[in-house]
Amino acid sequence: MTNKELILAQLMRAMIKYDGGDAPRIQHFVKVHDFARMIAIAEGMNQEDLFVLEAAAILHDVGIHVSEARYGNCDGKHQEELVLTRQKVLSEVDRIHSRTDRRICWLIAHHHTYQDVTSLDHRILLEADFLVNSFEAHLAPEGIITFRNHVFRSESAISMLNDMWGL
Repeated sequence: MTNKELILAQLMRAMIKYDGGDAPRIQHFVKVHDFARMIAIAEGMNQEDLFVLEAAAILHDVGIHVSEARYGNCDGKHQEELVLTRQKVLSEVDRIHSRTDRRICWLIAHHHTYQDVTSLDHRILLEADFLVNSFEAHLAPEGIITFRNHVFRSESAISMLNDMWGL
């Protein structure tokens, strides 16, 4: 096992502990992580960027509980504001470099920002999250197709979405 794999496993465990008692949310981030990893590998992402993406995928919804307590809902924009929550979980895994930590936090803070998506890691995180959300939220086919046509750019993510929904 590599050092990065160990860090990701520790981060996954820290997030499971953080979301303890909320099995649906734990299942959600595990699925987003898996889809993000599959898409990134299919798209040829390098190992350093893959590590950052995987960490961000594990942590992408870390602000939900605080958002619900503070605002009464888990709106994406509210989640994006909650930097301190991210830092709490990241501090449990103290071997993440500060530059990497900043990128992970940026991705988490923008995982509901669908305009001006210029980086591969950001795009893949959006796509992976939608692959899971489209199922969990029981979206109508029209909404899935519209989102795919406006947001998805990765060939592998488009193919997965189409296969998943028979489009």
